[in-house]
Amino acid sequence: MTTITFSNVYVKSRAAVAGPLEAQGPLKDLYDKTYDDNYCNEKSFEKAERAMIYDACDTALRKGNAKLSDLDVIVGGDLINQLTSSHYFARDTQRPFIGMYAACATSSLVIGQAALWVEHHLAHEALAFTSSHANTAERQFRFPNEYGIQKKETTTFTVTGAGAILLSERKSPIRVSAMTVGRIVDWDHTDANDMGIAMAPAAYDTLMTHLNNTHTNFDDYDLIATGDLSKLGFSFLMDLLYQEHHNVHNHLHDCGLMIYDTQQQDVFCGGSGCACSMCVSMTKLLNDIELGNLRRVMVIATGALLSPVAVQQKESIPCIAHAIVYERSEDQ
Repeated sequence: MTTITFSNVYVKSRAAVAGPLEAQGPLKDLYDKTYDDNYCNEKSFEKAERAMIYDACDTALRKGNAKLSDLDVIVGGDLINQLTSSHYFARDTQRPFIGMYAACATSSLVIGQAALWVEHHLAHEALAFTSSHANTAERQFRFPNEYGIQKKETTTFTVTGAGAILLSERKSPIRVSAMTVGRIVDWDHTDANDMGIAMAPAAYDTLMTHLNNTHTNFDDYDLIATGDLSKLGFSFLMDLLYQEHHNVHNHLHDCGLMIYDTQQQDVFCGGSGCACSMCVSMTKLLNDIELGNLRRVMVIATGALLSPVAVQQKESIPCIAHAIVYERSEDQ
């Protein structure tokens, strides 16, 4: 089975930190902290991303009345080579750490891994986090920022932000109820400037796998949110579903279309990056569950597992999607 169910994992606290463009978007009032420039008061974009991780994790711990010493394990990941941001943060915590990478699907992967530790009583409390930054991702996967390369309209804009979630055995209004581990799907897409189209088949595969494994349908979820397909990729996913005669009603949305105002903000097709689905989940989605507006939400974080070297060698882009299900706790 690729779907794991949890009965003992609760969201103790959560936090999300965002950059200046995100602070102007539809979720602007929901972030715990925002910055007015991409340097985040640091000397480099890489240090700025690290600062956002510190902010998100520190805020989540404070909101959960927890200390670093209370954490049995920390699970995190980012987009920079060798998980640089995550490793430098973890270095300073001096707590057991697991670094994980699934490109922009890292958010669901780290949350699912932390949930496993709590579910099986390997950890009383586990912290999961992830981050991304528009400028670090640009020179990591595309071109030096100084080049000022003109981008295609099919491009997605990497979210500058970080999110953290503290999971615990202690009951709370929100619980993590399931994770579906995706498999790598590659439809021979080669355009690194159109990752939404590349990732849509992986999102479809994980969605169908989860529904089949759990014997559920679209009506069993108040909302199913993909991670960062944005305009083109989300439209492609909808086409795939309609071709197979799935009646999705209004159950589907995409975090890349929720985090920005794509009509007013210059973000091309919408948002992407590890922080995209993480920030939307830690703010809008979990807020709505906590308030009782939503009962069950599935987040299918999507990731394009490309590298600059592979793209230059004309390789296709393998993609993956991992799903996490959040539910309103019946104990509350």
